[in-house]
Amino acid sequence: MAAKASGESVSLATVYNTLRTFCDAGLVNEITVDATRSYFDTCTEDHPHFFWEDTQELTDAPSAEVAFSRLPDAPAGTRVARVDVVIRLRRD
Repeated sequence: MAAKASGESVSLATVYNTLRTFCDAGLVNEITVDATRSYFDTCTEDHPHFFWEDTQELTDAPSAEVAFSRLPDAPAGTRVARVDVVIRLRRD
């Protein structure tokens, strides 16, 4: 928005390339909610998210209320890097 307000033009590819660079540097996390949509989160600590289907909004969910008793073993030669939890919500 600041670039547009100043009259500068920035391509969408440049924005996404920059965001991916930030991901690689550990400054943001990419949260994928479906094959065509992902969000970039500046909170890099592990935490779950709510995805509101009616507004297409992603919000933080309370970490203390999510519990895993066990994860499957990672295949040989690999390790679990991260677990993403996206809880999809639909209003009644």
